[in-house]
Amino acid sequence: MAKNLGGFLLLVLAISICEAVSIFQPISDSHRSAALELFTPADGSFGNLEEAYEALRTFEILGIQGKPDISTSSCQSVSETLGSSSSTTNGLFHALKVNRILKCKIDEKIFQGITSRLKAVVNDGNSLLDYYYSIGSLVLIKDQTSGVDVLLGDANGIFHSIKALSQSDGRWRCSSNNPKSSTYAAGLALEALAGVVSLAFSDIDHSLIVTLKNDIVKLFDSLEKYDDGSFYFDEKLVDAHEHQGPLSTTSSVVRGLTAFASVISGSINLPGDKILGLAKFFLGIGIPGNSKDFFNQIDSLACLESNRVYVPLILSLPATVLSLTKKDQLKVKVNTVLGSSAPPLSVKLARAFISGSKDYSVIETQELKFDPENEVHFLDVLPKSIDVGTYSFVFEIVLHDSVDKEVYTTGGQTQVPIFVTGIIKIDNAEIAVLDSDLGSIETQKKLDLAGENAVLLSANHLQKLRLSFQLTTPRGKFFKPHQAFFKLRHETKVEHIFVVGNSGRQFEIILDFLGLVEKFFYLSGRYDIQLTIGDAIMENSVLRAVGRVELDLPQLPEKAPQPPAPLVDPYSRYGPKAEITHIFRTPEKRPPRELSLTFLGLTLLPFVGFLIGLLRLGVNLKNFPTSAVPATFAFLFHIGIAAVLLLYVLFWLKLDLFTTLKTLGFLGAFLMFVGHRILSHLASTSAKLKFA
Repeated sequence: MAKNLGGFLLLVLAISICEAVSIFQPISDSHRSAALELFTPADGSFGNLEEAYEALRTFEILGIQGKPDISTSSCQSVSETLGSSSSTTNGLFHALKVNRILKCKIDEKIFQGITSRLKAVVNDGNSLLDYYYSIGSLVLIKDQTSGVDVLLGDANGIFHSIKALSQSDGRWRCSSNNPKSSTYAAGLALEALAGVVSLAFSDIDHSLIVTLKNDIVKLFDSLEKYDDGSFYFDEKLVDAHEHQGPLSTTSSVVRGLTAFASVISGSINLPGDKILGLAKFFLGIGIPGNSKDFFNQIDSLACLESNRVYVPLILSLPATVLSLTKKDQLKVKVNTVLGSSAPPLSVKLARAFISGSKDYSVIETQELKFDPENEVHFLDVLPKSIDVGTYSFVFEIVLHDSVDKEVYTTGGQTQVPIFVTGIIKIDNAEIAVLDSDLGSIETQKKLDLAGENAVLLSANHLQKLRLSFQLTTPRGKFFKPHQAFFKLRHETKVEHIFVVGNSGRQFEIILDFLGLVEKFFYLSGRYDIQLTIGDAIMENSVLRAVGRVELDLPQLPEKAPQPPAPLVDPYSRYGPKAEITHIFRTPEKRPPRELSLTFLGLTLLPFVGFLIGLLRLGVNLKNFPTSAVPATFAFLFHIGIAAVLLLYVLFWLKLDLFTTLKTLGFLGAFLMFVGHRILSHLASTSAKLKFA
């Protein structure tokens, strides 16, 4: 039972860590497993080339082995899309992206035909998406073949046309006819402009590059921030059907920023903590639940992994719960967002303080040792000043090479919550029955709260019950747990719970039964004693039965409060129920069987007489129609009559009234139709005979 309580408290501890601060971890094997689950082709292929590219790109970034083979079906779709004159720029764009990864066999003449179409779209473009897909496709063709001229002659003019859609706050419009701007469109625009720079026949006007750099700085002024230090972009005013969430919007800007930074000379004046904050945003969302969000997360992190602005370094801890008893080491890892090795650096423990008291530091600056084999920075032994409790450790990353300081961003100091646990020593545990007047000990028992106890005590309402113990940390200091409860449970399941307080280093509770007789509802008899001592940082939390005490209390007075009704187990409603015995009405007395059969025979006599009359009179078929159509209706009419008679028999034997009436309704409609047709025929035939 004590182990269960300890596990529960550790669970509460883990939840409290997650709620207090986000501890960011680089991409791990859990992402690779999730990718294989999210990107599962149906019948060997994906729904479209965009989905196929997202799956292939994700597998490529994560280096997944054993991925599903979709090359055959995807290459077939790529060939059909690139070879079709009716393919849209969107379709061509994603087909070329898939081809960049799979390297399908595409004739160079097809690339030439596509290039001329795309250049025409670029020259006549009137929306941001036209520029984005067409220019992006030309960049992809440039990377896949060298025999096609994809360079733009009027790159400055195209740059101006795209730039004309920008706004003063760094956001962009999707077209000149749409006055609304969005942050998501800004990412598309930056990616398109990066393509223009890479496809330019001559250098782009430097003033245009400088202006665009300033627009990027303005765009980053609109970053939103979470309390954990992560940054993200969000839309401010977009139509509901065009709305992009923070993940897709931030992903769009990151792609555009990194693409533009890779094709220009010089740097973009952005602070490194914002780039690190974007990385924290993508890592902080965990594993998205759908393939589109998962791709945006992984692709954006891949862009940040090798960009020319700043490469973020992530400080992570394999464990934030350290045990003094087990002598756990403090370990710190520093990696890129995709888990690659960091450049040469040192990790310093700048300071550590007890949570809630920042002014008092328990550890001064201390550099962690480095294990090159496991790529882990560690602290051999926690200092003596660290005892069980909740701390905040402040780490600082120091890059060794000055050149790396221009490439990587560490975000300055990183504060991480650390929980130090240990086995708490329980000493001098005693339980005693005291005399109420003199306070002298009548009965006293030692308790072993680490083992089993079966203490048997007896007391009356003139005596007291005392429980006392001491708690000591592994460092020998006084320890006060979050929970210390003393419970008495009567044999009728009435419970009484008391909080165990402390006076100095001693925990003690004294129950004066004379003052508790009303609270105990004057219930004499056996009481089970239970002690609970629990804390999130206490590895040996206690939930243990101590023993029993027989209480002799006065008789219940007339006007004294009655004890509460016994608690009902909430799970008892799912158990077996009492059997229900039904009492049915006694059946009415029925007539003898012979009388019933005689009555049945009498009811059948008219029908028998009808049959005899038919035999005596004979069947007259002279008026039965001879032509095909009237004869058919006459035949169907007689079948309908027979069906109605059969329905009456079935109603008598097995059918209920509602089923019979429903069926009779269909048969009645049928009989009305065919009867009307045959009677109309007979009437016309009779009229012809009269006039003849």
